[in-house]
Amino acid sequence: MQLDLCSDETARGPSNASHQLLSVADEALFRLGLFLREQNYRFTTTTPLTHSRVVQRPAVDGSNLARAFGWSLPFSASDLPAPVLRTLAEAKALAHCNGRLRSKVRFSTLKNQIFAHSAFPTDAADSVFFGPDTYRFARCVESVLISQPLSASAPGRLVDIGCGSGAGGISASLMRPGVELLLADINPQAVRYARVNAALNGLERTQAIHSDLFQNAGGPFDYIIANPPYLVDDYQRLYRHGGGEFGIALSVDIVREGIPRLKESGRLLLYTGSPIVGGVDQFLAAVTPILDASPVTFDYEEVDPDVFGEELERPAYDNVDRIAAVFLNIKKDG
Repeated sequence: MQLDLCSDETARGPSNASHQLLSVADEALFRLGLFLREQNYRFTTTTPLTHSRVVQRPAVDGSNLARAFGWSLPFSASDLPAPVLRTLAEAKALAHCNGRLRSKVRFSTLKNQIFAHSAFPTDAADSVFFGPDTYRFARCVESVLISQPLSASAPGRLVDIGCGSGAGGISASLMRPGVELLLADINPQAVRYARVNAALNGLERTQAIHSDLFQNAGGPFDYIIANPPYLVDDYQRLYRHGGGEFGIALSVDIVREGIPRLKESGRLLLYTGSPIVGGVDQFLAAVTPILDASPVTFDYEEVDPDVFGEELERPAYDNVDRIAAVFLNIKKDG
């Protein structure tokens, strides 16, 4: 096991991408992610409900690395190599918990990629979430990119609006080598993780910026992708609260503001959730007038008919039949 997390070889990383990192703490987080990948670390992040059930068991299967950095369980100093603990502290991600230690960062894997994000539970207002929606979002975007031939011209520009960990944009850009990638989020903590994750996964033509939707993003773009929050959250946490009566306001705004920022033949790929009330898809009903008034064609798919069923117990969803995960694929005329 190679433990020198401060060596020049480790710090360089893939494609010298660590040059994008702005702080000592970010560099440390980057090195930690590289170390985990070298150890063949794998962790698929589940729903919070499943996670809660698993960690309540007397013993959780898996390596010490998976228990510390995947399941977010407390650990003893002897459970991890000393260089790992030093690097975790340098990343400002080491916490003390009832006489034990705990990582404030999690690492999840998606195919051959690895992503840093907030530890469980994601209660803080600036938490950066990664979970089943992330995997579904990446698959939906991938399905569109696979069906589109690579352009013989310049690779173009791609923006991930409300990028969170940056997983969607990073996964998409790896399918479009040379694309100029912009990762945008209103949450500064998300911008930090997205910047580290872009470096960790070897991307160079990437910028992570603080932006309220398209406010600082500019345009035009060949691809706009987004997986915005789509629930009504009592605490209005940035990663979870979508705004409006049913939590779909942000998703509608992305469609409204995104279409004018597309290049001709550009695509807007939106994965979100929609409450179904009396059999009516509320998100589709809200965006249809925008789509009908725009020079676009689109496909709409219900990816999963029933997600976050536990939310229906809350007053905000008293008259909701179910919450569906949906994918909107918009192509601008050109």
